[in-house]
Amino acid sequence: MSKAPNIVAAYSGTFDPVTLGHNDIIHRAARMFPRLIVAVGSNVAKNPRFSLEERVDLIRQVTADLGNVEVKGFSGLVVDFARENRVNVLVRGVRTVGDVDYEKQMAVMNRDLYPILDTVMLAPSPEYAHLSSSLVRELAALGAPVEKLVPQAVIAPLLARLGRPSA
Repeated sequence: MSKAPNIVAAYSGTFDPVTLGHNDIIHRAARMFPRLIVAVGSNVAKNPRFSLEERVDLIRQVTADLGNVEVKGFSGLVVDFARENRVNVLVRGVRTVGDVDYEKQMAVMNRDLYPILDTVMLAPSPEYAHLSSSLVRELAALGAPVEKLVPQAVIAPLLARLGRPSA
C-alpha cells in the first residue's frame, strides 16, 4: 500500500460575517483533515461590511481552540490560492440542492484548472442549515437578536458595524 500524500484542506468563503454555520463546518473539517486553512476571500463584488483583515481576525478568534487550523486572506481564484498553499482538498458547505449543483460545477472547473484539487461538500448541522451571512446581516440590521446566529466573538463587532448597541 502506498503512503497517502499530505492532505491540506481549505475552506474558502467571504465569511462576512462568520456564522455559527461556518463555525460548524470549520470545526468538523478540522476533525477530518490534519491541516485546514480557512481561506477568506476579499470578494469586493459582494460589498463586504467587514474588511478582509477584520474577517480574518474574527475567524482567528473563533478558531483559536483548533491547533490544526490557520486563517489566511486571499484575492483572486481559489485554485490559485490552493496551488500557492499546496491545498489538495477544498471543503464546501452546502445547504440546498442549488448549492450542490453550483458547487459541483465549481468542483469540476477547479479540478480542470488544478488537477490534484478535490472538493468535499459538507452539509451543515441541522440547527445551522438556514444560516447565511447575508441573512445574518439582514436580521441584525432589523434588530433581531444574533446570539444564535454568530459566534460570541462576532456579536459586538457586528452590532457596532450596524450602529446597534451591544447587548
